[in-house]
Amino acid sequence: MTSPPPPIARRDPVVITQLGRTRTDEFAWMKDGNWQKVLRDPSLLKPEIRQHLEAENAYMRAVLAPTESLQETLFQEMKGRIREDDASAPEPDGPYAYLTRYAPGAQHPVHVRRPRLGGAEEVLLDEEAESKGKAFFSVGAAGHSPDHRYYAWATDEQGSEVFRIRIRDLSTGQVLPSPVESSTGDFTFSPDSAWLFWTWRDENGRPARIYRRPVRGTAADDVLVYTERDEGFFIGVRRSASGRFLLIPCGNQETSEVLIIPADRPTAAPVPLEPRRDGVLYDVEHWNDRFIIRTNADGAVDFKLVAAPEAAPGRAGWKDLIPHRPGVLVEGVIAFRRWMVRLEKADALNRIVIRGEDGAEHAIAFDEPAFALALDPGLEYDTDVLRFVYNSMTTPRSWVDYDMARRARTVVKTQDIPSGHDPSRYETRRLNARAADGTEVPVFVLMRKGQKLDGSAPLLLYGYGSYGISQEASFSIRALSLVDRGWIWARTCVRGGSEKGWGWFLDGRRERKMNTFT
Repeated sequence: MTSPPPPIARRDPVVITQLGRTRTDEFAWMKDGNWQKVLRDPSLLKPEIRQHLEAENAYMRAVLAPTESLQETLFQEMKGRIREDDASAPEPDGPYAYLTRYAPGAQHPVHVRRPRLGGAEEVLLDEEAESKGKAFFSVGAAGHSPDHRYYAWATDEQGSEVFRIRIRDLSTGQVLPSPVESSTGDFTFSPDSAWLFWTWRDENGRPARIYRRPVRGTAADDVLVYTERDEGFFIGVRRSASGRFLLIPCGNQETSEVLIIPADRPTAAPVPLEPRRDGVLYDVEHWNDRFIIRTNADGAVDFKLVAAPEAAPGRAGWKDLIPHRPGVLVEGVIAFRRWMVRLEKADALNRIVIRGEDGAEHAIAFDEPAFALALDPGLEYDTDVLRFVYNSMTTPRSWVDYDMARRARTVVKTQDIPSGHDPSRYETRRLNARAADGTEVPVFVLMRKGQKLDGSAPLLLYGYGSYGISQEASFSIRALSLVDRGWIWARTCVRGGSEKGWGWFLDGRRERKMNTFT
């Protein structure tokens, strides 16, 4: 079969001068000058751009037409590995357990809660019902107020990541009037459940302001809490795990700052925990009577943990809690009343370390040589139970509750593969590939057990190295369809990610970006 000719975009040279340099862009016409309005209403896209995109889509369909039968086979295989009526592991919080579940054939979940002592399930949000009649529908953040009376969710109905936030009064079931408009989808309730704090999205798609409104208020009641002046910074808003503070993190990949608002004074002006300083990164959690700060200050490339008192949380009062260890990246911290948990990464593998109030520590051990591991921060502060998610290239995901006092594990949910999955049919390896400069680059490999390694098997090698995003030896239902057909699936941890520490990211950016590719 002869493929149709591809659509050729016309060349219309535009000379652009930026930063003292001049360049010619022959395809500048493909960027709609009215793009900010197009984000909110895609029907406004210039006809000539739409026509070319539709021609490219038609070309794609024509070229792939001979594979339609295979596409359907692969789709049915992958669909067969997904449980259609799946549900999340219930998240306990006070009198309720919160979860999402799917009905067979549904594209979107239902958000529900169940009384922990028994009783009828309550529907909080039915995404499938909300999506009916809409060409696009996506829920970003969703969550309940600390007093369990309200449920808020953010929806994007254009595919433009411009979100509208709605709130339902769970005591009546009614959705409150006057939703929040032009949001990034990021929001949090104040610890007293009286206020909604949310992030405003400007016309360029940038999170630029934090607003506050009474939970039952309208747009007329919105109060500007904070404006970020640095156009390169991202901002957001959240509650501390302890519920004692509201936190506004601000930053880019080189410099950051966290502003704090005391929970008992939610209308107070935010103040920096430590004023931003070029090259200094830090983020914050609150643990009982002190702040725990993850930072690269003082040359801690892979970050360290410091503690600071509530009354004087600035850098002058920082005391090392977990000192810097080169090559061991401190990825994050979760605080509980009696415990502090940190996630670390060393040589492309995560580990969980538990620290008690007395300073004693222990790590959670795993048997497989390569695996993926993530922490679930949960909804409760006063608990001894930590939830984590474990999987590997051969092992589906498990949600595990770990009793930090008893050091005991309970599996609360496993990823069900309806069509069946036998891990013994596969094998995984951890390899190292030598880059041009002699650096050893980790590679995770999945293949059929007994696969001949004589160069005859096709290989799909995946890599991504930017923004510090790490690749992990995680389970993939898509990869199995290739591996079952004799392919080898490999994921490489190239520089630009943070698999071998933050220096791994720094060695794959800017003037060292070529390391990502070599």
